[in-house]
Formats: sequence, structure tokens, C-alpha cells
Amino acid sequence: MTVLNPYLNFRGQAREAMEFYASVLGGTPTFSTFGEFGMNQDPAEADQVMHSMLQTPGGMTLMAADVPAQMEYQPGTNVHISLSGDDVDELRGYFDGLAAGGTVVEPFVAAPWGDTFGMLIDPFGIRWLVNAAGQPA
Repeated sequence: MTVLNPYLNFRGQAREAMEFYASVLGGTPTFSTFGEFGMNQDPAEADQVMHSMLQTPGGMTLMAADVPAQMEYQPGTNVHISLSGDDVDELRGYFDGLAAGGTVVEPFVAAPWGDTFGMLIDPFGIRWLVNAAGQPA
């Protein structure tokens, strides 16, 4: 089985972001720092996150890291994370939690294709698509 996991990059906010995602999605994130592995070129970055992983009770996996100063970092609109399933209430809870302190782009409401769908930008600038499958007619 092949698994596709989102991997997010931040500039000094990976720990805070992953703790936020854990508070919304559940689970406990793990963290490895650059300093633990002697991978920091700048001593000021020793405590930054080299790798983090969050595995949620619902089976989702999210990974993240801080990008060191010597590497290019351009946050933008090229990444969206999609949450989908058939439990509208569960997905509404995720949507509301992720939107707290962020921006709702499209509210989580009935969509023309029969699902419940919404789009948001979380407090860390990450774009989310949330879709709850409609009930068969």
C-alpha cells in the first residue's frame, strides 16, 4: 500500500503549528530538532523542528518541519490539504477548529454537487479543503 502524506514547511513555527493541528485533529505530535542530529548550521536554529509527525486517532498523518534560514522559503497558495469523509459533524468540528484565528474562504455548507464543502486558511497560512460526502438519494 502506498500512502500520501502532506508535509508542511514553516519558518520557525512548525512546533506551534503541529500543536495547533493536534488540538483540532487529535493525536500527539512528535518532534526532532536540528540540534538533536547536529544538522543546524546556525546555532540559533538548533531548537527548530527538523521533522515532526502527527498521527491522529482517525488515521490521518501530517508531517512538518522548519526551513533553515539558508534555504528558500516562500509560503504561498501552492499547497492545500484536503480532509474528506462522510461524517458531517466530525468534519464540521475540524473545519471550525482549523478556521479559529484564520480565514474562512468558503463556508462549510451544502455544495451544488450534493456534499457539504468549505475552504479556509488556518492561522499559519495553510489552505484547507473540507468535504463531507452527501447521502445517496
